[in-house]
Amino acid sequence: MDNTNWTSISQFMLLGLSELQDLQPLIFTGFLVTYLVNLVGNSMLVGLVWTDPQLQIPMYFLLSQLSMVDMGMVSIILPQAMVHTLSQHQAIPFISCMTQLFIYVVIGNMDGYLLAAMAYDRYVAVCDPLRYTAVVTRSLCLKMTAASLAVVIPHSLLHTVMAAQLRYCGNRLQHFFCHMQSLMSLSCTRSFTKEMVIYNEAALVVGAPFAIILASYARIGVAVARLRSAQALRKALSTCGSHLTVVTLTYGSVAWLYFRPDSGNTPGQKQQVTFFYTSVVPTLNPLIYSLRNKDVAAALRRAKRKVLTWSNRLAKE
Repeated sequence: MDNTNWTSISQFMLLGLSELQDLQPLIFTGFLVTYLVNLVGNSMLVGLVWTDPQLQIPMYFLLSQLSMVDMGMVSIILPQAMVHTLSQHQAIPFISCMTQLFIYVVIGNMDGYLLAAMAYDRYVAVCDPLRYTAVVTRSLCLKMTAASLAVVIPHSLLHTVMAAQLRYCGNRLQHFFCHMQSLMSLSCTRSFTKEMVIYNEAALVVGAPFAIILASYARIGVAVARLRSAQALRKALSTCGSHLTVVTLTYGSVAWLYFRPDSGNTPGQKQQVTFFYTSVVPTLNPLIYSLRNKDVAAALRRAKRKVLTWSNRLAKE
Protein backbone atom coordinates (compact mmCIF):
# COMPACT_ATOMS: atom_id res chain seq x y z
CA MET A 1 0.00 0.00 0.00
CA ASP A 2 1.21 3.51 -0.81
CA ASN A 3 2.54 5.44 2.16
CA THR A 4 0.29 8.40 1.26
CA ASN A 5 -2.75 6.35 2.21
CA TRP A 6 -1.48 5.66 5.71
CA THR A 7 -3.06 7.61 8.54
CA SER A 8 -0.89 9.03 11.32
CA ILE A 9 -2.67 7.98 14.50
CA SER A 10 -2.29 10.04 17.67
CA GLN A 11 -5.42 8.65 19.33
CA PHE A 12 -8.06 5.95 18.93
CA MET A 13 -11.81 6.30 19.20
CA LEU A 14 -13.23 3.53 21.40
CA LEU A 15 -16.72 2.74 20.09
CA GLY A 16 -17.66 0.84 23.25
CA LEU A 17 -19.82 -2.17 23.91
CA SER A 18 -22.55 -0.73 21.69
CA GLU A 19 -22.98 2.41 19.59
CA LEU A 20 -26.70 2.71 20.40
CA GLN A 21 -27.09 5.84 22.53
CA ASP A 22 -30.23 4.57 24.27
CA LEU A 23 -28.22 1.67 25.72
CA GLN A 24 -25.40 3.76 27.18
CA PRO A 25 -27.00 4.37 30.64
CA LEU A 26 -27.74 0.64 30.95
CA ILE A 27 -24.19 -0.27 29.87
CA PHE A 28 -22.75 2.25 32.34
CA THR A 29 -24.82 0.73 35.15
CA GLY A 30 -23.63 -2.76 34.22
CA PHE A 31 -20.00 -1.61 34.18
CA LEU A 32 -20.36 0.19 37.51
CA VAL A 33 -22.11 -2.68 39.33
CA THR A 34 -19.60 -5.21 37.98
CA TYR A 35 -16.66 -3.03 39.00
CA LEU A 36 -17.92 -2.40 42.54
CA VAL A 37 -18.89 -6.04 43.16
CA ASN A 38 -15.50 -7.15 41.84
CA LEU A 39 -13.57 -4.80 44.14
CA VAL A 40 -15.67 -5.65 47.20
CA GLY A 41 -15.64 -9.42 46.64
CA ASN A 42 -11.98 -9.78 45.73
CA SER A 43 -10.70 -7.35 48.38
CA MET A 44 -12.77 -9.23 50.98
CA LEU A 45 -11.20 -12.52 49.85
CA VAL A 46 -7.69 -11.04 49.98
CA GLY A 47 -8.39 -9.62 53.45
CA LEU A 48 -9.63 -13.00 54.73
CA VAL A 49 -6.60 -14.85 53.37
CA TRP A 50 -4.14 -12.36 54.84
CA THR A 51 -5.75 -12.06 58.28
CA ASP A 52 -7.29 -15.45 59.07
CA PRO A 53 -4.69 -17.87 60.55
CA GLN A 54 -6.53 -20.92 59.19
CA LEU A 55 -6.14 -19.64 55.62
CA GLN A 56 -2.37 -19.20 55.90
CA ILE A 57 -1.60 -22.06 53.53
CA PRO A 58 -0.22 -22.04 49.95
CA MET A 59 -3.58 -22.78 48.30
CA TYR A 60 -5.13 -19.62 49.70
CA PHE A 61 -1.99 -17.59 49.08
CA LEU A 62 -2.42 -18.41 45.38
CA LEU A 63 -6.12 -17.59 45.66
CA SER A 64 -5.26 -14.15 47.05
CA GLN A 65 -2.89 -13.58 44.13
CA LEU A 66 -5.69 -14.51 41.72
CA SER A 67 -8.03 -12.06 43.46
CA MET A 68 -5.49 -9.23 43.09
CA VAL A 69 -5.07 -10.07 39.41
CA ASP A 70 -8.86 -10.06 39.00
CA MET A 71 -9.08 -6.61 40.60
CA GLY A 72 -6.30 -5.41 38.32
CA MET A 73 -8.13 -6.72 35.25
CA VAL A 74 -11.29 -4.71 35.83
CA SER A 75 -9.38 -1.65 37.06
CA ILE A 76 -7.41 -1.32 33.82
CA ILE A 77 -10.56 -1.60 31.68
CA LEU A 78 -13.82 -0.56 33.35
CA PRO A 79 -13.16 2.94 34.82
CA GLN A 80 -12.17 4.31 31.43
CA ALA A 81 -14.98 2.40 29.71
CA MET A 82 -17.48 3.99 32.12
CA VAL A 83 -16.17 7.48 31.39
CA HIS A 84 -16.42 6.89 27.64
CA THR A 85 -19.93 5.47 27.99
CA LEU A 86 -21.28 8.73 29.39
CA SER A 87 -19.07 11.05 27.33
CA GLN A 88 -19.22 12.21 23.74
CA HIS A 89 -15.42 12.27 23.75
CA GLN A 90 -14.41 8.61 23.43
CA ALA A 91 -10.78 9.14 22.45
CA ILE A 92 -7.80 7.47 24.06
CA PRO A 93 -4.26 8.73 23.29
CA PHE A 94 -2.02 6.34 21.36
CA ILE A 95 0.45 5.99 24.26
CA SER A 96 -2.34 5.34 26.75
CA CYS A 97 -3.80 2.71 24.42
CA MET A 98 -0.47 0.89 24.16
CA THR A 99 -0.03 1.09 27.95
CA GLN A 100 -3.48 -0.36 28.50
CA LEU A 101 -2.74 -3.14 26.01
CA PHE A 102 0.53 -4.00 27.80
CA ILE A 103 -1.04 -4.17 31.26
CA TYR A 104 -4.08 -6.08 29.98
CA VAL A 105 -1.93 -8.77 28.35
CA VAL A 106 0.25 -9.09 31.48
CA ILE A 107 -2.75 -9.45 33.79
CA GLY A 108 -4.71 -11.69 31.42
CA ASN A 109 -1.84 -14.14 31.10
CA MET A 110 -1.03 -14.03 34.83
CA ASP A 111 -4.59 -15.20 35.42
CA GLY A 112 -3.89 -18.34 33.38
CA TYR A 113 -0.57 -19.06 35.08
CA LEU A 114 -2.06 -18.64 38.55
CA LEU A 115 -4.84 -21.06 37.62
CA ALA A 116 -2.12 -23.49 36.46
CA ALA A 117 -0.26 -23.11 39.78
CA MET A 118 -3.52 -23.74 41.63
CA ALA A 119 -4.15 -26.83 39.49
CA TYR A 120 -0.72 -28.18 40.48
CA ASP A 121 -1.56 -27.43 44.11
CA ARG A 122 -4.81 -29.40 43.79
CA TYR A 123 -2.96 -32.26 42.05
CA VAL A 124 -0.54 -32.63 44.97
CA ALA A 125 -3.37 -32.31 47.52
CA VAL A 126 -5.37 -35.14 45.90
CA CYS A 127 -2.64 -37.43 44.55
CA ASP A 128 0.05 -37.04 47.23
CA PRO A 129 -1.68 -35.68 50.34
CA LEU A 130 0.90 -36.99 52.82
CA ARG A 131 3.66 -34.94 51.20
CA TYR A 132 1.52 -31.88 50.46
CA THR A 133 2.97 -29.61 53.16
CA ALA A 134 6.52 -30.59 52.18
CA VAL A 135 6.02 -30.14 48.43
CA VAL A 136 3.72 -27.12 48.16
CA THR A 137 5.28 -24.38 50.28
CA ARG A 138 4.95 -20.59 50.40
CA SER A 139 8.43 -20.43 48.85
CA LEU A 140 7.34 -22.59 45.91
CA CYS A 141 4.27 -20.42 45.37
CA LEU A 142 6.40 -17.27 45.33
CA LYS A 143 8.78 -18.88 42.84
CA MET A 144 5.89 -19.93 40.57
CA THR A 145 4.46 -16.41 40.69
CA ALA A 146 7.85 -14.85 39.91
CA ALA A 147 8.46 -17.32 37.07
CA SER A 148 5.03 -16.50 35.63
CA LEU A 149 5.83 -12.79 35.64
CA ALA A 150 9.16 -13.51 33.96
CA VAL A 151 7.23 -15.17 31.11
CA VAL A 152 4.24 -12.87 30.70
CA ILE A 153 6.05 -9.50 30.86
CA PRO A 154 8.30 -10.14 27.82
CA HIS A 155 5.31 -11.70 26.05
CA SER A 156 3.22 -8.58 26.67
CA LEU A 157 6.10 -6.30 25.71
CA LEU A 158 6.49 -8.13 22.37
CA HIS A 159 2.79 -7.72 21.57
CA THR A 160 2.79 -4.06 22.58
CA VAL A 161 5.89 -3.20 20.54
CA MET A 162 4.48 -4.93 17.47
CA ALA A 163 1.14 -3.15 17.90
CA ALA A 164 2.93 0.19 18.25
CA GLN A 165 4.91 -0.44 15.06
CA LEU A 166 1.81 -1.07 12.95
CA ARG A 167 0.54 1.69 10.66
CA TYR A 168 -3.19 2.27 10.95
CA CYS A 169 -5.65 3.20 8.22
CA GLY A 170 -8.22 4.45 10.73
CA ASN A 171 -8.68 5.12 14.40
CA ARG A 172 -12.22 3.88 15.12
CA LEU A 173 -11.63 0.90 17.39
CA GLN A 174 -14.62 -1.45 17.55
CA HIS A 175 -14.19 -2.22 21.24
CA PHE A 176 -14.48 -0.73 24.74
CA PHE A 177 -10.72 -0.95 25.41
CA CYS A 178 -7.49 -1.41 23.46
CA HIS A 179 -7.68 -5.03 22.36
CA MET A 180 -4.97 -6.64 20.21
CA GLN A 181 -7.27 -8.21 17.63
CA SER A 182 -9.24 -5.00 17.19
CA LEU A 183 -6.02 -3.02 16.74
CA MET A 184 -4.75 -5.44 14.12
CA SER A 185 -8.02 -5.19 12.20
CA LEU A 186 -7.33 -1.45 11.72
CA SER A 187 -3.79 -1.94 10.45
CA CYS A 188 -2.96 -1.41 6.81
CA THR A 189 0.55 -2.88 7.19
CA ARG A 190 -0.34 -6.30 8.52
CA SER A 191 2.83 -8.29 8.01
CA PHE A 192 2.44 -12.05 7.64
CA THR A 193 5.70 -12.55 9.53
CA LYS A 194 4.57 -10.35 12.42
CA GLU A 195 1.22 -12.09 12.62
CA MET A 196 2.87 -15.50 12.64
CA VAL A 197 5.20 -14.39 15.45
CA ILE A 198 2.31 -12.94 17.47
CA TYR A 199 -0.01 -15.93 17.10
CA ASN A 200 2.61 -18.67 17.47
CA GLU A 201 4.26 -17.04 20.46
CA ALA A 202 0.87 -16.36 22.01
CA ALA A 203 -0.17 -19.99 21.46
CA LEU A 204 2.90 -21.13 23.42
CA VAL A 205 2.52 -18.65 26.27
CA VAL A 206 -1.26 -19.05 26.61
CA GLY A 207 -1.23 -22.78 25.88
CA ALA A 208 1.43 -23.65 28.48
CA PRO A 209 -0.72 -23.03 31.59
CA PHE A 210 -3.69 -24.73 29.95
CA ALA A 211 -1.52 -27.79 29.27
CA ILE A 212 -0.45 -27.82 32.94
CA ILE A 213 -4.08 -27.62 34.04
CA LEU A 214 -5.09 -30.47 31.72
CA ALA A 215 -2.17 -32.65 32.87
CA SER A 216 -2.95 -31.96 36.54
CA TYR A 217 -6.62 -32.84 36.18
CA ALA A 218 -5.81 -35.90 34.11
CA ARG A 219 -3.71 -37.20 37.01
CA ILE A 220 -6.41 -36.17 39.47
CA GLY A 221 -9.01 -37.99 37.37
CA VAL A 222 -6.96 -41.19 37.46
CA ALA A 223 -6.52 -40.90 41.22
CA VAL A 224 -10.23 -40.22 41.80
CA ALA A 225 -11.18 -43.20 39.60
CA ARG A 226 -9.22 -45.45 41.94
CA LEU A 227 -11.01 -44.25 45.07
CA ARG A 228 -13.43 -46.77 46.52
CA SER A 229 -14.65 -44.70 49.45
CA ALA A 230 -17.60 -42.38 48.77
CA GLN A 231 -16.32 -40.03 51.47
CA ALA A 232 -12.87 -39.86 49.87
CA LEU A 233 -14.48 -39.18 46.48
CA ARG A 234 -16.58 -36.32 47.91
CA LYS A 235 -13.51 -34.84 49.58
CA ALA A 236 -11.56 -34.94 46.29
CA LEU A 237 -14.40 -33.29 44.40
CA SER A 238 -14.75 -30.66 47.13
CA THR A 239 -11.02 -29.96 46.93
CA CYS A 240 -11.15 -29.30 43.18
CA GLY A 241 -14.71 -28.10 42.62
CA SER A 242 -14.22 -24.34 42.97
CA HIS A 243 -11.03 -24.25 40.95
CA LEU A 244 -12.48 -26.42 38.20
CA THR A 245 -15.52 -24.13 37.96
CA VAL A 246 -13.31 -21.06 37.55
CA VAL A 247 -11.13 -22.82 34.96
CA THR A 248 -14.21 -23.84 32.95
CA LEU A 249 -15.59 -20.29 32.94
CA THR A 250 -12.24 -18.75 32.03
CA TYR A 251 -11.11 -21.08 29.28
CA GLY A 252 -14.63 -21.63 27.99
CA SER A 253 -15.01 -17.91 27.27
CA VAL A 254 -11.46 -17.72 25.85
CA ALA A 255 -12.18 -20.63 23.49
CA TRP A 256 -15.43 -18.99 22.35
CA LEU A 257 -13.65 -15.68 21.85
CA TYR A 258 -10.55 -16.81 19.96
CA PHE A 259 -11.41 -20.12 18.32
CA ARG A 260 -14.88 -19.45 16.97
CA PRO A 261 -15.12 -18.35 13.29
CA ASP A 262 -15.86 -14.65 12.87
CA SER A 263 -18.60 -15.53 10.39
CA GLY A 264 -20.64 -16.97 13.26
CA ASN A 265 -20.58 -13.74 15.28
CA THR A 266 -23.33 -11.15 15.32
CA PRO A 267 -22.33 -7.46 15.57
CA GLY A 268 -21.02 -6.66 19.04
CA GLN A 269 -20.97 -10.31 20.12
CA LYS A 270 -17.20 -10.47 20.55
CA GLN A 271 -17.25 -7.33 22.70
CA GLN A 272 -19.95 -8.89 24.89
CA VAL A 273 -17.99 -12.13 25.35
CA THR A 274 -14.83 -10.10 26.04
CA PHE A 275 -16.74 -8.22 28.75
CA PHE A 276 -17.81 -11.56 30.25
CA TYR A 277 -14.21 -12.86 30.19
CA THR A 278 -12.46 -9.70 31.41
CA SER A 279 -15.03 -8.46 33.93
CA VAL A 280 -17.81 -10.89 34.82
CA VAL A 281 -15.65 -14.00 35.38
CA PRO A 282 -13.17 -12.14 37.66
CA THR A 283 -16.18 -10.84 39.59
CA LEU A 284 -17.67 -14.32 39.99
CA ASN A 285 -14.43 -15.89 41.27
CA PRO A 286 -14.70 -14.78 44.93
CA LEU A 287 -18.39 -15.75 44.98
CA ILE A 288 -17.55 -19.21 43.65
CA TYR A 289 -14.82 -19.74 46.24
CA SER A 290 -16.97 -18.38 49.07
CA LEU A 291 -19.97 -20.58 48.27
CA ARG A 292 -18.14 -23.77 47.32
CA ASN A 293 -15.20 -23.63 49.75
CA LYS A 294 -15.92 -24.53 53.38
CA ASP A 295 -12.70 -22.96 54.69
CA VAL A 296 -13.43 -19.59 53.08
CA ALA A 297 -17.06 -19.71 54.21
CA ALA A 298 -15.95 -20.49 57.77
CA ALA A 299 -13.37 -17.67 57.68
CA LEU A 300 -16.09 -15.30 56.49
CA ARG A 301 -18.32 -16.29 59.43
CA ARG A 302 -15.43 -15.76 61.88
CA ALA A 303 -14.74 -12.34 60.38
CA LYS A 304 -18.42 -11.45 60.65
CA ARG A 305 -18.47 -12.43 64.35
CA LYS A 306 -15.37 -10.30 64.99
CA VAL A 307 -16.95 -7.30 63.29
CA LEU A 308 -20.18 -7.72 65.29
CA THR A 309 -18.24 -8.08 68.55
CA TRP A 310 -16.19 -4.98 67.77
CA SER A 311 -19.37 -3.06 66.87
CA ASN A 312 -21.06 -4.07 70.14
CA ARG A 313 -18.06 -2.93 72.16
CA LEU A 314 -18.10 0.44 70.45
CA ALA A 315 -21.83 0.77 71.06
CA LYS A 316 -21.40 0.05 74.79
CA GLU A 317 -18.66 2.63 75.10
